[in-house]
Amino acid sequence: MGGSGGGSYTDWNRDQLSKAVREDSEKSAAEFDTQLAEYLGELLSMFNTRDRELVSSRLEEAKTALQDDMETTLDQIFGGSVAKRTYIDGFSDIDSLLILKASKFDAKSPEVILTRMESILRDHLADDVRVEHGKMAVTLTYPDGMQIQLLPAIQTESGLRVPSGRHDGWSDINPDAFQNALKSRNADCGGRLVPTIKLAKAVVATLPEKYQLSGYHIESMAIAAFKGYNDTKTTERMLPLFFEHAKSIVRSPIRDKTGQSIHVDEYLGEENSSLRQELSHILSGIAKRMRNASAAKSKSQWKEIFGDE
Repeated sequence: MGGSGGGSYTDWNRDQLSKAVREDSEKSAAEFDTQLAEYLGELLSMFNTRDRELVSSRLEEAKTALQDDMETTLDQIFGGSVAKRTYIDGFSDIDSLLILKASKFDAKSPEVILTRMESILRDHLADDVRVEHGKMAVTLTYPDGMQIQLLPAIQTESGLRVPSGRHDGWSDINPDAFQNALKSRNADCGGRLVPTIKLAKAVVATLPEKYQLSGYHIESMAIAAFKGYNDTKTTERMLPLFFEHAKSIVRSPIRDKTGQSIHVDEYLGEENSSLRQELSHILSGIAKRMRNASAAKSKSQWKEIFGDE
């Protein structure tokens, strides 16, 4: 069975055969890594093409309506995933702080202001825009699925105050604290943490609504998961690691750096609540599916994880 030149595999000794198999395997793995990186890059490119002009137009429309009726100057400040660049069209809410004059509104309760904002926006926006307020913000839901949350904020000498998530009153916040923490951790990870968060949000968005973690919670877990990270700084490497760490992180509450609430994940209950345990199991399963998809060098399995079938 031998031949000229290098001969067939049967002419090789065991070491030569092992080396050839290893080199073929490494080449195959490298080729798949390239394919996976290209696929994740395509997803990110799609996520980044959100219509910023439409968002700005809708925010401006809401701002104008509130300015006219509330007889005060409101300054629009992007917050949430927009400011942190972790927004994904269809998977993230858009937050905007509306700064009110303290001299006119600091004596009013958040409930009074939120109710007034909701009424004004209902009267001025199109009938197909759903307007409703919760404890902290007014949420605008558009026919195309876009949601915009408007948080009233009062500028005082000591800083900004927003409706409290814990009581019927105002709380001091530092909206820059969390954003700076994320920016610093992203820099430590070679700029790959923000894209990893975007991809993680896309995966979580495929889960049943009960298990869809908030964007702020995902960002907070990512900051914790990649503290001191010194491994390969690529999204294809970091994304499975995020879910691997998240399965443990989700079991305990994370303290809110902005001051808006005690914890960023109060909606999951106390430490090791039944919902936290369920989520831990689900996040662990996602990490395992990603590892298996890479081990099988299967792009189709990766696409299934993103619901991209």
